[in-house]
Amino acid sequence: MSLPQPEWVIAPGLTPYAEAVAAMEAHVADMAAGRAGERLWLVEHPPLYTAGTSAQAADLLDPRFPVHAAGRGGQYTYHGPGQRVVYTMLDLNRRGRDVRAFVQSLEGWVIDTLASFAVKGEMRCGRVGVWVSRPEKPALADGSMREDKIAAIGIKLRRWISFHGLSINVEPDLTHYSGIVPCGITGHGVTSLVDLGRPVTMEDLDSALKASFAQRFGA
Repeated sequence: MSLPQPEWVIAPGLTPYAEAVAAMEAHVADMAAGRAGERLWLVEHPPLYTAGTSAQAADLLDPRFPVHAAGRGGQYTYHGPGQRVVYTMLDLNRRGRDVRAFVQSLEGWVIDTLASFAVKGEMRCGRVGVWVSRPEKPALADGSMREDKIAAIGIKLRRWISFHGLSINVEPDLTHYSGIVPCGITGHGVTSLVDLGRPVTMEDLDSALKASFAQRFGA
């Protein structure tokens, strides 16, 4: 039996981070109490850094933007205009209580979405998120190919209900990442759809996310 389709909500403008966290907390509480269903909330934030539960102080190089303790897994990441943040409030009691499989499904969802724009996103062992190979850029010091991160993932679970989620770079200011060591990973960089030469709008990405969701989550 197929699961009910989650509610899709697209927030206009820029959503303050603290406001987003409070709204997620309230919705997850309502889900746990049986008062609300699953929700996929698509937002953009003003420029800010978030620190996950594994963040290292040394990875905050220049706190030029507000820094928020996120409570999700992972390390430092950046959010800002031109980046689509997808807050995934999904019920793993019904979707399977397997955190690793859930994260891989999120990564796969992003990869499927990027493929609709002829971008090959890839997973990497030991590096959560989605990566793009950049053979046209200089190799790393050890001779390995440069890879740039295009999507970050960090989730939190409460009573097997997920919140926080993922972010995909459409056309953010990539120089804003220089204030942190993104996700604690050095050497590799960050990219976006527009940086890769894909003239994708936020609306284009949202449509692709909706079209590819069922491939990984069955609803």
